[in-house]
Amino acid sequence: MERRLRKVKTTMSIHAHRRTLELLEGEYRSIHHGRSHDFDDLREYQPGDDVKDIDWKATARSHVPLIKRYIASRQHNVLLVVDSGRNMAAIAESGESKREIAILVAGALGYLATRHGDRVALLMGDAERTESMPEGGSEAHLERMLRRIDEAVSIDGPLSRLEGVLEHAVRRMRRRSLIVVIADDLAYTHDLDVHLGRLHTRHEVLWISIGDADLMARAGDHRELVGVDTGLGLPSFLRRDRGLRRAFDEQSTLRRERLEAGLRSLGIASVRIGGSATAIGGLFRLLERHRRARR
Repeated sequence: MERRLRKVKTTMSIHAHRRTLELLEGEYRSIHHGRSHDFDDLREYQPGDDVKDIDWKATARSHVPLIKRYIASRQHNVLLVVDSGRNMAAIAESGESKREIAILVAGALGYLATRHGDRVALLMGDAERTESMPEGGSEAHLERMLRRIDEAVSIDGPLSRLEGVLEHAVRRMRRRSLIVVIADDLAYTHDLDVHLGRLHTRHEVLWISIGDADLMARAGDHRELVGVDTGLGLPSFLRRDRGLRRAFDEQSTLRRERLEAGLRSLGIASVRIGGSATAIGGLFRLLERHRRARR
């Protein structure tokens, strides 16, 4: 039943050292505003823990850094906003399907949330429809979410239109939540700016871009490619043209810089992930940037 989540856990263990996973958990713990002040017990300090939680008297007695652990006063709400249009069926920078990478990052963040007692919901959509799944806190619930993302993204599906999905999130989300947007490597638009600005005034917002493949045959791949959004082919002789490669690189860089600048102007931390091998490190950097931006 938990085939996709099991794959996420396996990928996390393969592509990340234990220390990296511990740091990732520490960063996740630190991103939520507010916590209970009901003392529970003491435990050894771990990388990523807040130094303000260290009990210095107990540390002096035991000669081992100890931190105070608190009973959680409330669950946090996490909303995964996923582009499920056909753009996410394209090939990513690593040569993998963008869909697979989106499932990995959604699964990794959802797994962290459920481990910490938080509740995870899903909102996804394309140019024709928007679909949601309610909050849940179990691994079985997370597995159903990942399966739904897998089923929704298709090369034959409607085009992507993340602006419409975010507009739906603006109308729907009332309780303060952590909103994680998992998107195609797209251009920053006025509508994106408006909807993200509205979300960011009420919620914590994080942005993950799944990086595009290099279309210009530099890795020796000279097959004719077809764009998922237009259905038009890109012949191999054009992909080998140096002038077109230079123009492609300039436009790709400009688009990424505009997206990063737009998100930064709103105070939204972002990361671009090109493949499963770099996904866990990318998530750690994202959470770390978010924590530092709030200081």
